Amino acid sequence: MATVRIPPVLRASVGGQKELEADGSSVGEILQAVVASHPDTQSQLFAADGELNRYVNVYLNDEDVRVLDGLDTAVSASDTLVILPAMAGG
Repeated sequence: MATVRIPPVLRASVGGQKELEADGSSVGEILQAVVASHPDTQSQLFAADGELNRYVNVYLNDEDVRVLDGLDTAVSASDTLVILPAMAGG
């Protein structure tokens, strides 16, 4: 199982957990596993078209998945996904 690090803003949706373990062979499968066990994360992570919300950044071992293969990026059991919502302000 891969490790998924949860940012503070999403922790209420996952029972306060900082990290989750999830099965899947791709970033998309792992994030869908998170949604399956924590349905409140669906709208926070995914847009209506099934793609990542534009303000959600996901990193696989410190690499932005958008510069890899996006949701199709392969993941192994020893990998770590980090979910980081984009921040704005000034």
